[in-house]
Amino acid sequence: MSGECSVYCSSLKELVIVGDDARRLGVRLAYSVSWGVPVGELDDSELEAEAERLREEIKSKYTLENLKNDPVVRAYRDFYWRIGIDPTKTRPSSEALVRRLLRGKWPKINPVVDAGNIASAKHLIPVGIYDLEQFTPPARIVLATGNEVFEPIGGKEERVPASTPIMIDSRGVVMHLYPHRDSRVTMVRPETRCVLIIAAGVPGVDTVRLRSTVAEVQRLLRVLGWYSCDNIEII
Repeated sequence: MSGECSVYCSSLKELVIVGDDARRLGVRLAYSVSWGVPVGELDDSELEAEAERLREEIKSKYTLENLKNDPVVRAYRDFYWRIGIDPTKTRPSSEALVRRLLRGKWPKINPVVDAGNIASAKHLIPVGIYDLEQFTPPARIVLATGNEVFEPIGGKEERVPASTPIMIDSRGVVMHLYPHRDSRVTMVRPETRCVLIIAAGVPGVDTVRLRSTVAEVQRLLRVLGWYSCDNIEII
C-alpha cells in the first residue's frame, strides 16, 4: 500500500471536503498525504533532537501564564467557546501540548504521531493524522445531525451532539470531532503505512501558518525515511 499511496497526490483535491455549514463556522484546513514503511518499523531516535530544539524554543517564548495571550491560542479558545466547549477545562490540543512541555513533560506515542505533535506545538496548530487504509475517502467536515456515533481514542463510544463539527468518511465513520478529538478507528497504528495529515484551522488563523504546519510534519517524516506529496491543499 505504501507505494500505492502516492496515487493520492494526483487527486489530493478530492480527498477532503469542507461542507458549507462547517465553512460558515470558520473551518479551514491544510492537508496532504505521506507514506513509508510501517510505523512500527520506524526508528524514532532521529526525532529526539527535534523535540529538544522545540523544548528550548518553546521555553524561550512562553510561560504557563502568558501562553493564553498568544493570538493563535486565543483564536482556538474563541472557537471552542463558539462550539460550546469551555477551553479552560478542555484545552485546544496544540495549547495542551505546549503546556505539557512547559511542565517538563512530552508525550511519546509513535514516530508518526510524535512528528505531528512536534509540528503542532511549534506552530500552535492542532494536527490530525489518519490511517488512509482505515477510512473510505472523501473525508467530509460537516455539522453533526445528532445521530452519529463516535469511538474516541482512549474512551467509550458516544453519540455526537447535533451541530458539532465533525469529520466523517463516505461510510459514515466519524473520524474526528473538530478540532480536538480523534477516533480509534482511523488512528495511526504500528502497521500504518499511509496517512492523511490535517492542520485544523479556525477564524483568526491564517492559511500560511496552516500550510507551514503540514510542511513541518512532512519534513519530520522525511527525517524518518517517509515520503510525501509535493503539494499541500488549502480549503
